[in-house]
Amino acid sequence: MPAAATQLKAVAKEAASCTRCPLYRNATQTVFGEGAARATIMLVGEQPGDQEDLAGHPFVGPAGKVLDRAMAEAGLDRKKVWLTNAVKHFKNEPRGKKRLHKRPNRYEVEVCRVWLRQEISLVKPQLILALGVTAAIALAGRPVVLSRERGRVIELEDGQRGMVTTHPSSILRMPDPKARHAAFAALVKDLKAAVKAA
Repeated sequence: MPAAATQLKAVAKEAASCTRCPLYRNATQTVFGEGAARATIMLVGEQPGDQEDLAGHPFVGPAGKVLDRAMAEAGLDRKKVWLTNAVKHFKNEPRGKKRLHKRPNRYEVEVCRVWLRQEISLVKPQLILALGVTAAIALAGRPVVLSRERGRVIELEDGQRGMVTTHPSSILRMPDPKARHAAFAALVKDLKAAVKAA
């Protein structure tokens, strides 16, 4: 097993018992990143969702299915990228039998960066693609306007090259099929641009 893979396993094990912020209390488990230990491209989402929290794997729920389809269309193999989230615990509000997704706040994102930084330093991706504004802010360390920065390479806080696109979950929330189709096509385009830039 390559050194990076071994080290990532060790960090994942350490992250599994993380209590640095209160989010662990309502989550089932820590959802650490996974994929190729030496991936050229790293994709960073906001946080695990309900299904990811239960399964313990990133991007396995409905948004993950959208991402998988987009990646397939863009010629990106899921096994060859590193998939992770800015925040490793599912932030939710219990409502009856459902757990409603809540956006992590700045403090939670900041505290969780200790894990994201270790993933970046071990995987050493040539390009990091932020899926959504929360991930973009966590990586850039500054406010990010998606519409303005989308589709071009930007410098991230730690000097890495990054790009930003929408989170696949935002496509699922669109009521209009035409808008959904256009947003999906835009995500595929951004993924292709990331492949080219990397």
